[in-house]
Amino acid sequence: MGTVKTLKLRIQDKHAKTMLAMARDVNTVWNFCNETQYRSLKRYCNKPKVWLSGFDLQKLTAGFSKCEGVHVDSRTIQETCKEFATRLKQFKRQRLNWRVSDRKSPKYSLGWVPFKGEGIEYRNGQLHFNGLKIGLWDSYGLSKYELGAGRFNEDSRGRWYVNIAVKVEVEEKRVPDGTTTLGIDLGLKTAATYSDGSEFAMPKWYRLSEADLGIAQRANKKRRVKAIHARIANQRKDAIHKETTALVKKHAAIFVGNVNAKAMAKTSMAKSVHDAAWTTFRTQLKYKAIRQCVVFEEVNEAFSTQTCSCCGVIPPSSPKGRAGLGIRQWTCCACGAEHNRDTNAARNIARLGLQALEVGISGV
Repeated sequence: MGTVKTLKLRIQDKHAKTMLAMARDVNTVWNFCNETQYRSLKRYCNKPKVWLSGFDLQKLTAGFSKCEGVHVDSRTIQETCKEFATRLKQFKRQRLNWRVSDRKSPKYSLGWVPFKGEGIEYRNGQLHFNGLKIGLWDSYGLSKYELGAGRFNEDSRGRWYVNIAVKVEVEEKRVPDGTTTLGIDLGLKTAATYSDGSEFAMPKWYRLSEADLGIAQRANKKRRVKAIHARIANQRKDAIHKETTALVKKHAAIFVGNVNAKAMAKTSMAKSVHDAAWTTFRTQLKYKAIRQCVVFEEVNEAFSTQTCSCCGVIPPSSPKGRAGLGIRQWTCCACGAEHNRDTNAARNIARLGLQALEVGISGV
């Protein structure tokens, strides 16, 4: 049995100029699709709205790759049209944001060049794409993978990366290394609290670098600011990678609360929410669990903090609402059990996950 995994590799800086030229052409196609879609809705304002599909847009952009000065091939143009139609349907808007190619503009859109699997090939340590031989730092050994679709992306520092989907074989009857079940309660003070009483106390990387970041911002050192942000992101991802890898090796089933990170990021706690990186943590856990044949589920964590993990009731003594956020230890007045707030929630999440798993198995 196989699964798909996305690999990210850095491209050598000497190709940046060529990548930017292709990205400008991609932006031109995107903006054409954007304008065409908007005009089709305005033209038929008194009639049912016409939403163009990716196939419709591909027909309208046919032949653009043969124009003088265009650096992308027809397959990249087709993928751009397809991506535009997908995003338009996802966000349910009449028009998406324009893509800006002027690097001096504050609204500059970071470079992006999509490609199909049949349009790229790896030979002799290089990617062969659109007649180009692209050098990169191959830390994964691409020669042993079957390459799929992907995209070239630019980061805020002007560095280019290739994100490419590859097929990875997974043993169908593989037995997980671990034998235990784990519930995970995500938080801000502690990144994650586990049902076995342990914690993942990830450093607050942004807070630790906030002083250096402020100095660079006041001095208007834009390159330094971007470098600090990149360092923070790398430190955060490295810590989460190490923790999630250890978890899937140790446990046979992992259940995590479905806390809404997007909604929390709109509150006054936005800085701490982004620093905790809940979505990154859950995403890494999920794909690593699939590869290691570990059960992974996100469960509804509603009332997990208030419910006693011993007797299963919501006693009057449990912390409730915003007023109870400061209560870290509490005693159940129904059974007398003493609880750590986050550990109790993690145990309830583990129990709910096992119940959902049991219902799924019995319904098969």
